[in-house]
Amino acid sequence: MRQYIAELKKLSHNLWWSWDTEAKELFKELSPLLWERVNHNPVELLRHISNDELMARLNCEFGEKLDRVIKRFEEYLGETSTWAQRNTPELVEKPVAYFSAEFGIHESVRIYSGGLGVLAGDHIKSASDLGINFIGISLFYKEGYFRQYLNQEGWQLEDYPMQYPESLPIEKVTDKNGQDLVISFNISQSEVYAQAWCLHVGRARLYLLDTNIPANESHYRNICGRVYGGDQNMRINQEILLGIGGAKLLKALEIEPAVYHMNEGHSAFLTIELLSDQLAAGTGFEEAVRNVSEQCVFTTHTPVPAGHDRFSRDMMHYSFDRYLQKNGIAFDDLMRLGVENPSDIGGLFTMTVLALNLSRKANGVSKLHGEVSRQMWHHLYPEKAVDDVPIEHVTNGIHIPSWGTGFTERFWSNYTDSLETMTSSPEEAAKVLAEVSDEELWCMRYRLKRNLIDFVYRYLSNQLFHQHVYATYIEEDSSRSTKNPLSPDVLTIGFARRFATYKRAPLIFRDIDRLTRIVNNPAMPVQIIFSGKAHPHDDAGKHFIRQIVENMRLPQFKGKIIFLENYNLGVAKRMISGVDVWLNNPLRPMEASGTSGQKTALHGGLNFSIPDGWWPEAFNGENGWSIGQGEQFDDYEEQDRHDAEEMYTTLENKIIPTYYERDENNIPVKWLKKVRNAITTIAPVYNTHRMVQEYATRFYLDRNS
Repeated sequence: MRQYIAELKKLSHNLWWSWDTEAKELFKELSPLLWERVNHNPVELLRHISNDELMARLNCEFGEKLDRVIKRFEEYLGETSTWAQRNTPELVEKPVAYFSAEFGIHESVRIYSGGLGVLAGDHIKSASDLGINFIGISLFYKEGYFRQYLNQEGWQLEDYPMQYPESLPIEKVTDKNGQDLVISFNISQSEVYAQAWCLHVGRARLYLLDTNIPANESHYRNICGRVYGGDQNMRINQEILLGIGGAKLLKALEIEPAVYHMNEGHSAFLTIELLSDQLAAGTGFEEAVRNVSEQCVFTTHTPVPAGHDRFSRDMMHYSFDRYLQKNGIAFDDLMRLGVENPSDIGGLFTMTVLALNLSRKANGVSKLHGEVSRQMWHHLYPEKAVDDVPIEHVTNGIHIPSWGTGFTERFWSNYTDSLETMTSSPEEAAKVLAEVSDEELWCMRYRLKRNLIDFVYRYLSNQLFHQHVYATYIEEDSSRSTKNPLSPDVLTIGFARRFATYKRAPLIFRDIDRLTRIVNNPAMPVQIIFSGKAHPHDDAGKHFIRQIVENMRLPQFKGKIIFLENYNLGVAKRMISGVDVWLNNPLRPMEASGTSGQKTALHGGLNFSIPDGWWPEAFNGENGWSIGQGEQFDDYEEQDRHDAEEMYTTLENKIIPTYYERDENNIPVKWLKKVRNAITTIAPVYNTHRMVQEYATRFYLDRNS
């Protein structure tokens, strides 16, 4: 028993388990009820499980499974023939330092907010799988991102439960003498101190900076309170900690990266610390800027101008005065690196501009986003044509092992070694699908939808107790769902994401009468599941949530349209695996990439989207549907009217009839033809293994061949 417990603890402290199905099932098997209550956190599970329950589970059969998982885990860590060793040995010898303000690795580690974090989580996992020496840098948020609940009126409220180091798979970073490693840096006139935690993600390491230590003044101890929490002053403090603190941490650990990868402008202050090092070594300012640029690459993740952090000259002076004096940097020289017009150093300091000015390469996250970014930042390069602005693109993808469900993996294991093998190329996917009959494929889809509906029923009926969320208006709607549960026989549409206003969550409700006819067609009914969070300061996004809740309570939509509280990675995985259609209707071209539709395709779901982000590259007319052809109008009202009409028309004339058209065996053959096309064309291309390989060869090593 002691050996089993030791091995389980070892396994729980490396998030590799989160993308190994059998490892996850091992922890769940110990105590299914407790597993749900601790939000799928194996560290918490092992802390709270009773000895009696543990003894009852740790039998020979369990031991055999555990031995098998541990063997696979150790083989993974010790693998000597990885993609990186064969193709990019330079990135095995020296690490990539990947900076991001958030990482969405698993729902139990709440240091993420939305798509940027989920992408960072998938990126670090693929880097580990590929054998790249990879180090993530972020912050340890003691309250993380909020847990959402809705009041009786459907208005979003937020709760911020603490997360404690002892409840997470993290360890304190120490120096050579075994003492807590502490770095220091300046904010304003103060000396601020930070400790660090290390999270193991397969072969990769994620370091989390933390200012919540007694040496700091109280307001600096709270820098790591919440993801994107607080005002502009808190924002700049978090970004100084991430950028300058992150660079100092790597130096303290004597880690010399092959490249620094900045994601969004949040971490761009790291370039100022690298610049200080160059100046301290006696390098002139202009040469120092060039040298720093050679060490850095930058990815912009948003085409929305308001999404790029900007700080006033006064705030920059207040925050950096002492730091600049200590490091011999003139304040005006710093401002020139970050203002959009170098001749106006009294303007706003833009973090994206700093990152662009101090990187050797930059990119957007889809082909369209690259085009939009070149246009957006063209004024920084007035001597160049728009097409020559030095911002390329690498289209986002997903980490296949993380987003496959246990059932999906077991299904495909009847025909191939693994999901990774199946999605290694379109040809491999087509070869596997040729072995699968329509009946078998449809059974898989039906089972996945049944699993989703069972999950929704439990999620509502139990008042989200496994998330420790307060009882809310769902209490009434849960009892209603008990009487009128969702049906696996009904076409099911899913919409779940951040409730930023440009994503237009309530667009499908624009014509209530028309939606009523669509949902309540007795021969071809439709049901819709919504989920998502608005930023705590985004009242417009909260109004969108309330609008959906109010509409779903209308008599004609009761039990047919559902909103799930507290969207997180766990809810996302359930939804993307079970819905028939994934709806995405952002205001083009404001979606930089998006990846949820890619996840749906992995399970045989079909994407229905505005041609924005990744979808214009992937859509071929047979692997999903497009809402319009990319028409753009200056008037938002006209845009919404046009896009809603395209959405309704496509649903009525294409999607719904295709789903309900059946052969003599009640199989939707035409629908499954599209499913096959989606699996073949999307999963093998839009994944983070391909994405990270592109970053490695084109950006980290700058190989253009």
